Amino acid sequence: MAEYTEKVASGPLREIAKRGVPGLINRPLLAALAEHGLLGRIFQRGAAGYVPTSAMDLCVIREALARHCTEAETAFALQGLGAYPILLAGSSDVVEAWIPRIAAGEAAVGFALTEPDAGSDAAALALRATVDGDDFVLDGEKTYISHAPEAEVYSVFARTTDGAGARGITAFAVARDTPGLTGEHIDLLAPHPIGRLRFDGVRVPRSHILGDVDGGWGVAMRTLDMFRPSVGAFAVGMAQAALDAAVAHAAQRQAFGRSLSSFQGVSHQLADVATRLRAARLLVHDAAAAYDAEPGKTGHLSAMAKLFATETAQVAVDLAIQVHGARALERGHLLEHLYREVRAPRIYEGASEVQREIIARSLFKSVGAR
Repeated sequence: MAEYTEKVASGPLREIAKRGVPGLINRPLLAALAEHGLLGRIFQRGAAGYVPTSAMDLCVIREALARHCTEAETAFALQGLGAYPILLAGSSDVVEAWIPRIAAGEAAVGFALTEPDAGSDAAALALRATVDGDDFVLDGEKTYISHAPEAEVYSVFARTTDGAGARGITAFAVARDTPGLTGEHIDLLAPHPIGRLRFDGVRVPRSHILGDVDGGWGVAMRTLDMFRPSVGAFAVGMAQAALDAAVAHAAQRQAFGRSLSSFQGVSHQLADVATRLRAARLLVHDAAAAYDAEPGKTGHLSAMAKLFATETAQVAVDLAIQVHGARALERGHLLEHLYREVRAPRIYEGASEVQREIIARSLFKSVGAR
């Protein structure tokens, strides 16, 4: 699967990505991901309906895409992240209404968790969902939302019970054309399709609840635990691309009458990155395999994989730029592109500091501390 994905990513997907408008959903790219069977790998239909894919499949595909076309990787990942709450916890009617269109690349989907005052502390959500007959009425704001404001549907997490923290959150499937839902783009360092959403009396039928009332935090965590190792895989793919570029450049670049690769100050730093990169890949695969074997009990392993891989990728890209010198900072250079792309994964789906807290809690859980 990795070899096929790399071939597709370095060929047709890269060409389609080049024609996209930065910051907007690249709909031809979504269609191409479906056409080449990649979206179908995460939205597999079994005899009884759609079934979740494996975390390992996610990791293999995301690393291969990231190594050759980060735009395709981002489009692939955002579709999966936004859709999985629907797939995991939606009613059969909601699943059938949205998942076939998402899997075909015909509908974009967003994951709407973060708020202006609820980022790392996502359990502090303030978006209000109030019961009104057979409906819930949503009021509030979301920010840094994938595919916003143009996605056809969002997995939205809102507060339904005050004072209950994470236990008072409910997940909903909310269509873009629902009256009262508006939004705008956010211009980021890496120009991904990200934006804000505003909910002003947005009426959502009870049938569009994902899971149970006040059970939305579990839906969010099940989704994030599955996707966090593959965020690490995304980072590994970028780090590998950076390392490949640095090694090739150091081997041919002449300085002071010899190649850069002959200077230990360069080659030993590359050796350290290569070692960290292999360790990161193994951590990612270990976390994915553990999730596939026992979902719901591997949050600390997902945190380790995401933490180590994303921090390693930052080091790898930074070193590759240092090896290349000023040319790597020219607009359009591979490493200039990776430098803008590599920073965000250390923040989204739980910042590195949050991952360390998850890991620390798991260390002390068995002795009843903290």
